[in-house]
Amino acid sequence: MIGPLRLIGRAIDATVRAPPIDAPMARPPRQHVPAWRPVHALPRAHGEPLIHCRLRVEPKDFAVDEVLAFGPDGDGDHRMLRVRKTDCNTDWAARRIAALAGVPYKAVGYAGLKDRRAVTTQWFSVQLGQRGEPDWSLLATDGIEVLESHAHKRKLRRGVLAGNHFDLLLRDVWGNIDRLATRVDAIARLGVPNYFGPQRFGRDQGNLHRAAAMFAGAPAADGRGRRADRHLRGLYLSAVRSQLFNELLAARVERGDWHHALPGERLQLRGSHSHFLAETIDERIRERVASGDAQPTGPLFGAGEPLTTGEVARLEARIAAPFTDWQQGLVAAGLRQERRTLGLIAEDLRLSHPANNQVRLQFSLPAGSYATVLLRELALWSEGQPRVTGTAIARQQRSDN
Repeated sequence: MIGPLRLIGRAIDATVRAPPIDAPMARPPRQHVPAWRPVHALPRAHGEPLIHCRLRVEPKDFAVDEVLAFGPDGDGDHRMLRVRKTDCNTDWAARRIAALAGVPYKAVGYAGLKDRRAVTTQWFSVQLGQRGEPDWSLLATDGIEVLESHAHKRKLRRGVLAGNHFDLLLRDVWGNIDRLATRVDAIARLGVPNYFGPQRFGRDQGNLHRAAAMFAGAPAADGRGRRADRHLRGLYLSAVRSQLFNELLAARVERGDWHHALPGERLQLRGSHSHFLAETIDERIRERVASGDAQPTGPLFGAGEPLTTGEVARLEARIAAPFTDWQQGLVAAGLRQERRTLGLIAEDLRLSHPANNQVRLQFSLPAGSYATVLLRELALWSEGQPRVTGTAIARQQRSDN
């Protein structure tokens, strides 16, 4: 017999929209920041990385293709643009689109943020109203290529994508390459911990420092001490929620139960954002979790009663206890409690070796997840072109002779 199940709401993982804050800006004081574990220090589920490599030597080595949850309407005063951008971030591309169209930045929408050092294909919307379409080819000099343009009725909102397909090329690979296939098979079956990636926290995790200062009463500022707009404040709030989630998930990984259901678990249904409470765990619940039909979740903190009970609720409260100021700050900002799956399952995960010392990984992930949290279960990497030093040149000259 299944224990008491109560269906509730939806699990949401979108960047938080911050309430207006009119205080002047100041540089955030760091003494308000509690201790936390950065992404590089989070425990892995499948053991130590097997290989070392270089990532993003060229932007095309990290290719992302966005999959929307719907298609263009075919009519309306917005244009839906399918865009391929190279080596530029999403916000900058949106501003370039707005400038060329002669509309305010807020007239441009997109479903998700994409990596800068990459070749990414994603959708934008732009409200033209009675304006004619500009010559989108003029964006090519900015590394932006408009592949499709369709009429649409509304602005694209954050989080309305189904997922992303990734095609990664790892170069200068060395290490236990022969064991990669076995590790990839294990990841395909069990998934990986669904951590938020380092992009969430900003350079040097500055979003967390600025959020902590904001919660402590300091004016909200950007990285240069200037007044933070509503979008930036939303990023700070999202970073705090993400870090609290990562702390809880790290504890579950260390316990070895991140992909098992515990009494009082909140389980999310596969292919849905709906989740339910399983106060007791019987064989049927275990089977549903093992098959991937239901997945354990972790907290995205905010106002409201805890969504878990029993052992899980006690664990979540214990892990979050050092971050009381952060929790209170999220409540004061008007955020409600939500859930996110602890595990991340990659679809169509494929491994190949296109050339000597190269590894290619192809896979699809649901919206809100990070390719690098899968990659970290396989590899340690450095990014970009290798630095050429005098020692390296001399070594190469000796080998040439």
